[in-house]
Amino acid sequence: MKDFIKKNISGKKVLLLFILSNIVYAIMLVVTIAEVMHHSGGMKILDMMPTGYDIHYVNTLFSALGTQGRDAYLYHQLPLDLIYPVLFGISSCLVLAYFLNKLEKLDSPLFYLCLIPLFSGLFDYGENIGIIKMLKDYPNISDLQVQITNVFSVLKSILTTIYFIILIITLLAVAKNKYSSAKG
Repeated sequence: MKDFIKKNISGKKVLLLFILSNIVYAIMLVVTIAEVMHHSGGMKILDMMPTGYDIHYVNTLFSALGTQGRDAYLYHQLPLDLIYPVLFGISSCLVLAYFLNKLEKLDSPLFYLCLIPLFSGLFDYGENIGIIKMLKDYPNISDLQVQITNVFSVLKSILTTIYFIILIITLLAVAKNKYSSAKG
């Protein structure tokens, strides 16, 4: 894994994957998530609830969405959200590796921090599979389905938050090094 990451942290590759990942995310936010939320009466979709949800919320949301909204969720939003986790995971892993390499820390145990967005992406897939199953089973959703999907949603959110905190700290360290080397 480390060799794969080291071979793919050239600035151009990292930038290209970062841009591609963010284009897909922007399309989801502006087009597909907006379409689903149009049907929801302002309720947040499950993907956008970092602190989780329960069976009551899921049933209320799916009811508010109606058939058209549930179809938009299932056939418009979720197909894009099956592409995004792999793009996010790989691009975010490589972005962090790129900057850790700038700090000459990629061969240290800090390398393992690069794996966090990959696990976040895996949990996003778990969340998406759970949402797909619940949409297909609606109105016969079990509490267990919701609980399992909710765990994936919360873990995805926690790991994504941890990743961004680590990235900010890393960027500050890179900036400090640049400032120190320019100064002295």
